[in-house]
Amino acid sequence: MAKKAVASMQKGEGRGFSKVIKMVKSPKTGAYIFAEEIVLNEKVKDYFAK
Repeated sequence: MAKKAVASMQKGEGRGFSKVIKMVKSPKTGAYIFAEEIVLNEKVKDYFAK
């Protein structure tokens, strides 16, 4: 599934987006999970700042 999402971003309109992956600690179990999102290139730093 990830390959398909990344491949579809290579077309003309998708170049303004980036797939970002952030490691987040679960409040319930205390284990780390990975949160994936597709955000605008301008918003990448804001995504990691919060």
